[in-house]
Amino acid sequence: MSEFLNYTINGALIGLLYALIAMGFIVIYRASKVFNFAQGELVVFGGFVVWWMITSIGLPYWIGIPLAFVAAALFGFAIERIFFSRLVGESVFAMVMVTIGLLILLRGLILVLFGPQVRPFPIIFPLQPVIIGDILIPRSLFIGGMITIVVGLGLSWFFNRTRPGLRMTAVAEDHQVAVSMGISVKRSVAFAWILGSVLSTLGAIIFLSGKSVSFLASEIGLAALPVALLAGFESIAGVLLAGIIVGIIQGLVMAYVDPVIGGSVGNVFPFIIMLVILFIRPTGMFGWKMVERV
Repeated sequence: MSEFLNYTINGALIGLLYALIAMGFIVIYRASKVFNFAQGELVVFGGFVVWWMITSIGLPYWIGIPLAFVAAALFGFAIERIFFSRLVGESVFAMVMVTIGLLILLRGLILVLFGPQVRPFPIIFPLQPVIIGDILIPRSLFIGGMITIVVGLGLSWFFNRTRPGLRMTAVAEDHQVAVSMGISVKRSVAFAWILGSVLSTLGAIIFLSGKSVSFLASEIGLAALPVALLAGFESIAGVLLAGIIVGIIQGLVMAYVDPVIGGSVGNVFPFIIMLVILFIRPTGMFGWKMVERV
């Protein structure tokens, strides 16, 4: 029983990490209706910035980490200004193709700036696990899970209860209607990219603490994709539940199914769940249902 609880709790915490990365997808999609294929690369870039601030330059954590968040925010703003500010009102296909190009560009930029070497990431969280009876929980995942819940609830409150958040919600529903109401679409999209970049850097800190960083770490973006699609691209609070569901199922499948069949079904199973849910409910569990008059 303790083994089952161990896999379940650790799976849920890994799922919350996926949920944090998926929030970056959702925040950008809510403002621009664009699925950002380069989200994993934003995580890697944020991780390298943290590594550069703390390990390469030698700044103390209490200075290096806030500066890394500032750098990530400026980088997100630059991406929006350079690539997306002129695309407001253009087709979704055009904007998606730009994110694919951005993915390739960011990979090249990371290789040019930091090289292909694997870099040791700073130990942000203590390596000693949290021990509850017979259950061992990595401290980075435990603290990261708590941070993710607070961030998710805070963003949900922001989008649903504050005036700037409600403006972004209006932008998410229809750009033309938002413009007619006097809402600046460009400003909302810029803020979404800033927030998405900051969330990616936070995810990189939790994911990479005490490990190593290279451009291959961008795979975490692909792992978070089923969570974003399962929740629906409009729901911030729903992504927390979706992350827990995906993480627990993946953890249990990897623990009990993979050893039996000798494969890696656990890595694929979240995508199977995603496809089943989307077949039943294309908008995801908590996505908005759009009603159009013909």
